[in-house]
Amino acid sequence: MTFQLPKTSVAETLAQKIVALKAGDLPMSTTRKCEDLLIDVVGLCVTARNEDYVTSALLGSDDDGPCTVIGHKRTLTASGAAFVNGTAAHGEDFDDTFEGGPVHAGAVIVPAVLAACERHNPDGQMALIGIAVGTEVLCRLSLVVPKAVHKAGFHPTAIFGAMGAAAGVGTALGLDARQIVDALGIAGSMAGGIIEYLAEGAWTKRLHAGWAAQSGIRAALLARQGFVGPRTVFEGVHGLFHGFAHTTDGDYEALTGDFGMRWVTDTLAFKPYPCGTMAQPYIDCARRLAARGVRLEDITEIVCEVAEGTVHRLWEPLASKQRPRNGYAAKFATPYLLAAGFVHGGVGLGAFTEKAIGDADVLALAAKVKFVIDPQNPYPASYTGHLRATLKDGSVVEERQPHLRGGAQEPLTRQDVMQKFALNALHGGWTTAQSDATLGLLAALYNGRIDLSTLRN
Repeated sequence: MTFQLPKTSVAETLAQKIVALKAGDLPMSTTRKCEDLLIDVVGLCVTARNEDYVTSALLGSDDDGPCTVIGHKRTLTASGAAFVNGTAAHGEDFDDTFEGGPVHAGAVIVPAVLAACERHNPDGQMALIGIAVGTEVLCRLSLVVPKAVHKAGFHPTAIFGAMGAAAGVGTALGLDARQIVDALGIAGSMAGGIIEYLAEGAWTKRLHAGWAAQSGIRAALLARQGFVGPRTVFEGVHGLFHGFAHTTDGDYEALTGDFGMRWVTDTLAFKPYPCGTMAQPYIDCARRLAARGVRLEDITEIVCEVAEGTVHRLWEPLASKQRPRNGYAAKFATPYLLAAGFVHGGVGLGAFTEKAIGDADVLALAAKVKFVIDPQNPYPASYTGHLRATLKDGSVVEERQPHLRGGAQEPLTRQDVMQKFALNALHGGWTTAQSDATLGLLAALYNGRIDLSTLRN
């Protein structure tokens, strides 16, 4: 392979645009999205705080320090806190999604920047710009070679998350352009995350966000002290896209072209259901089918039109998606999720217990769900849903969902985000008084000093 080293690399172009930004430059829409991200991620950390995987992550950490693990008395180093908080925030698959990716930004960037600022620079305005920049970088990276990272067997949130966290933490800590380039170059060697968790519902997807968050902190701190990373980390012959997308040809303008002038962060979607994003419009279709008065016993078959790019994660092997082996596997099994939405009128955190995944009615309907690939499906630009139900009397009932609820076409309001927080906090064992006090803290966090000590319970 031959590669002419560029005079100015992609990372250098990006870093120059990053350091030119100030918190006061953010559009109000982007600031509000970062406020929503803060509320959502903290609520997700609370809702998962007593789950077994969070307990394991915390017990497996031996780096005690001064930083807050949300919902716990124990404190860790900045990297340790970012790891546990990121793992918790992503653990129930209830976190935000960037529809163009798909990637999950909040569970990576918010824990990374909060921990770094709490330890090294407790300035709310710097946390705000850091979260905005980190989110924007993570999301835009997913547009360079769409679908290729998933196809290669990697989790885009894990791969691009390390890079976004490095950029976000670097911004929040006031790194200069050269240091941000080094941070990105270093993070490229820390990125990783295979999607083999799909085989049996293993826990590793949950740690991908936390690992990316702590990697970003370590990369930024190393760069701040002069550690050198490759400036061609993105486009190089042996760069990030070569390693994780099997190509160096990509739309790098999607990353740098109008960075800082147009914010794709504004389009982030907040999930209505705690499960795989692309399955959510199918749940809505199933709920509408039930609302039309269709009875479970009248359905002989359901066929769904789906995007080819989602099949290997959400639809195959079909038998395993119709009868998932555990609650975590069920989060990525569209036939099960669709059936649960039909039978129970929705899909909540309780849909993934061992008892819930054995529900006879849900499994009976899931066994009737099949799929066909729609070559015109717009994924990953947008996520749609469809089902065609054939009934015993020979009639056919069809439902379509043109977009993801909670996304750009039908966004959640601030009140919706706060209500989701309250429900998550309640599920995590917090009182209403604790929830209200935390919402008050978060409302002012970007305008003052980062102090998360009240979240340690």
